Amino acid sequence: MRAVVFTSEGQLALEERAQPTPGRKEILIETAAVGICGTDTHVLDGEFEGTVFPLVPGHEATGTIVALGEGVNDGVFDFQVGDHVAINPSTTCGECEFCLNGHQNLCRFWNGLGVVASDGASQEYFTAPASNVFKLKPETDIHEAALIEPLACAIRGWDVLPRRIGDHVLVYGAGTMGLLMAQLATRAGAATVTIVDLNEARLVTAEECGIELRYTSADEADREKWDVVIDCTGNIRAIEDALTRVKPAGFFQDFGVAPADRTAQFSPFRVYRDEISIVGTMAVLNSFGRAVEMFEAGAINAKAMISHSYTLEDYEQALEQFRKGEGRKLQIRPHDTESRVLIP
Repeated sequence: MRAVVFTSEGQLALEERAQPTPGRKEILIETAAVGICGTDTHVLDGEFEGTVFPLVPGHEATGTIVALGEGVNDGVFDFQVGDHVAINPSTTCGECEFCLNGHQNLCRFWNGLGVVASDGASQEYFTAPASNVFKLKPETDIHEAALIEPLACAIRGWDVLPRRIGDHVLVYGAGTMGLLMAQLATRAGAATVTIVDLNEARLVTAEECGIELRYTSADEADREKWDVVIDCTGNIRAIEDALTRVKPAGFFQDFGVAPADRTAQFSPFRVYRDEISIVGTMAVLNSFGRAVEMFEAGAINAKAMISHSYTLEDYEQALEQFRKGEGRKLQIRPHDTESRVLIP
């Protein structure tokens, strides 16, 4: 079978590999779709903590069950060959302080499939622990459902924010995560949702996703302050500006991934005087199952968010397009024979 492999820092190749065999309590999955994510670029560039090369990338994945390893259905599971599934890529040790106190997403031995030391889904077939596999309804679009993993991250983001009826929410960035956080905001009780992005093409996507208030700068909005402000860019200038937009007693969430060595300037006095809460959010925590249910309930406009699909052979082209910020969500579909533009 074919597999994209990050062979070393900054280097990738398309390789022929033997089809993997599921071990005990593992499931073999035929890959349907894999989302390209900023984490993939960080991994390839050697910027992600703990990555072990060579590594098959791909952590936002869906597929069809091909085979079950020994013992998969001995307990609570009832998986069958042919089931359509989505995969939670996060695996943890279950023994460290953070796993034992309910913060498994902060596990110091965290090992994301396609991110750290276990191969991901940018190949024709891959294996995953049964406990990380979630069934989809037969009628659920198996390609669009690759958005479930980032949706699970967005749900975790809202888990650590207030969900108060009538709040006004401002989101920086109309990429995948910004669009997801903004679409969930109304489900979390927001009275208004505003999104800002310098890229006007992304604001068109935001409009299609039902976000009414869209600007290239928060200065253009009718409001000056918001109850909840969420940065989904990781851009230091955006973060610094976003912090000034928070109402007294409001919340700022640092959702986007900024470079590890960068710092932002803000007024500690204002944080003190106005009781501003600053919260972080990391990956997925007990939110993947809810993401499946929210996705299948139509909580997001998945069709509007995916613009391109690529073959394994065109993976490098997809990554280059992602780095340029062109298109909407980009996917790898390993069994396709040609790359396609889904939304011009």
